[in-house]
Amino acid sequence: MSFFLHRLLAGDTAGLPQVDSPLVSALDRGFQLGDGVFDTMSCFKGRPFAQERHRARLVRHAAAIGIDVDPARLEEALGGVLNDLGERHAILRTTVTRGQAARGLWPPPGSQSPSNPPTILVTAQPWSTGLVGQPAHLAEAELPRNQFSPLARLKSLNYLENILAARRAAEAGADDALIRNLEGNAVSSTIANLFAIIDGRFVTPPCADGCLDGVMRALVLEEAEILGFETAEASLTPALMERAQALFLTNSVRLIRPVSALGKRSMAPSPRAASSINRLFNALLARIEHDTGARLEVALPIQ
Repeated sequence: MSFFLHRLLAGDTAGLPQVDSPLVSALDRGFQLGDGVFDTMSCFKGRPFAQERHRARLVRHAAAIGIDVDPARLEEALGGVLNDLGERHAILRTTVTRGQAARGLWPPPGSQSPSNPPTILVTAQPWSTGLVGQPAHLAEAELPRNQFSPLARLKSLNYLENILAARRAAEAGADDALIRNLEGNAVSSTIANLFAIIDGRFVTPPCADGCLDGVMRALVLEEAEILGFETAEASLTPALMERAQALFLTNSVRLIRPVSALGKRSMAPSPRAASSINRLFNALLARIEHDTGARLEVALPIQ
């Protein structure tokens, strides 16, 4: 079933949209300058998965760019969408912008006030099991990630570099792009965190290398350790990438996505690595069922 639900909360000064209005002001700084952050999480049978982690990260990332978000307003916006959603599976995106302000890169003092709070927009679109487990062929992104930029570690509205990398991947006939940082170390894809299995260890780059603190990334590390696998946050240098027995991607929509190829190099996992990824995937499904009550009928990532 196709659907699109939204809930918009903005200030109540003249010209600003009100709750449930389908319009965002043309003067909103998120629209004009990309001045904001966002979060994406999955909702199973009407219950958001890892909701507290997603909300905490969104508030944290907003605070990092000077936007003070009232958690109660986040709950109001999300609650309105969840009420309309019922027990459907959905992808929930929450966007927070600085709202309206006078012209200029940095708004004047006092422009963000109780009468002109940040804009909060929550949207819901369908989630399906077809999003899970599809192997990904990765192309190499042309532009490196500047790991020293604060934007590298924030889920901000400034996504143009990722968009350009995704465009290049599509032109190359690939599903996504592998992004490296200024030192040449593998960091992530355009929309997902990166894991490599090296000598039986689950290795993912540290956030200092230029990747996001992904919610699914953290959950995968936790579940891997519960299963008894060794994990590490370490820079994925070109030498380590050559030694990888398998690569996979993680995000809150696709969960775990195995990498089938990197450029012209086949990344078909070794039998041991494939078994480890499938065990991890099953543990993640069990956690989703425990937390949301939803039993997801999806195929293992690696057959």
